[in-house]
Amino acid sequence: MTLDEFKKTLTAASAPAVAPALVALWHDGRGDWDTAHKVAQDIDDETGSWVHAYLHRKEGDASNAGYWYRRAGQPPYVGSLDSEWEKIATALLTAPGGDRR
Repeated sequence: MTLDEFKKTLTAASAPAVAPALVALWHDGRGDWDTAHKVAQDIDDETGSWVHAYLHRKEGDASNAGYWYRRAGQPPYVGSLDSEWEKIATALLTAPGGDRR
């Protein structure tokens, strides 16, 4: 699945069959931060930590975001939230098995 294809699913009633970190981004992309956060906090790996970091940055909690960026092995992002969402989604979609549950 490409980024454009993933973005087109944001109007669907349910998330596509993708990895949990992408499901979290899908909920965030639909404006549902709470569900996105619930999904991300249940992912115990670097991808979940990366999405978790982004979500706390979006929330405005830089300290908590910093903790999650460190757990993800990613530097804190300094661009726009939209560009970070796209960067994470692209990385996850192109990772082996990233576009499948």
